[in-house]
Amino acid sequence: MAGHSKWANIQHRKGRQDEKRGAAFSRVAKEITVAARMGGGDPAFNPRLRVAIDKAKAVNMPKDKIENAVKKGTGELEGVDYVEVRYEGYGIGGAAIMVDCVTDNKTRTVAEVRHAFNKYGGNMGTDGCVAFQFKHCGQMLFAPGTDEAALMDAAIEAGADDVVPQDDGSIEVLTPPNDFLTVKDALEAAGFKPEFADVTMRPEVEIELAGDDGARMQRLLDVLEDLDDVQAVYTNAAIDE
Repeated sequence: MAGHSKWANIQHRKGRQDEKRGAAFSRVAKEITVAARMGGGDPAFNPRLRVAIDKAKAVNMPKDKIENAVKKGTGELEGVDYVEVRYEGYGIGGAAIMVDCVTDNKTRTVAEVRHAFNKYGGNMGTDGCVAFQFKHCGQMLFAPGTDEAALMDAAIEAGADDVVPQDDGSIEVLTPPNDFLTVKDALEAAGFKPEFADVTMRPEVEIELAGDDGARMQRLLDVLEDLDDVQAVYTNAAIDE
């Protein structure tokens, strides 16, 4: 999700993931299973699977759990038949929200997502109502203090779309979705390790929210992210910390 300070926002997200390690394992395992089912079990030939495995390693998911999740996706082990679904809606001040889910029961999932929107001041919309406000892309965020000129040179050479310095001192590197891993590998080889890296839905224009509106929006986003079937929540709200 976006934020007035991208750096502070990423730290908030990482802190919540650390607090909920068990939920993170379940979420990543689902992503690995779906990725393996769609593109095969070899991460060398399945970029989405490799991204999912990288996420699993980032939360210290045990190797055997990663391997079992892959095998469930390829059919080597019996597993749940998951489907992907996206819900769209509006939060505080009309800010756009997209919620990506992986579920074995869409009836349950849509009811939980709708309840969260309604209870915490949002409104669930129709398919496509806010998707046009986001761009599908690879996104990497580098810590304040990173050498901007050197990172820009390395990113351009690696094939990045854009390098965006942020007001908080962090630096954002954007890539086409299919080139995300290639650029990330090249930057890491050049000595630039991102604090956050994922293929995401990035808002084209942000809506700033502060004070009570910002707090209410953050609460809505947190509640949505805590739902068992939710994989990711995207918003164009820039919440002033």
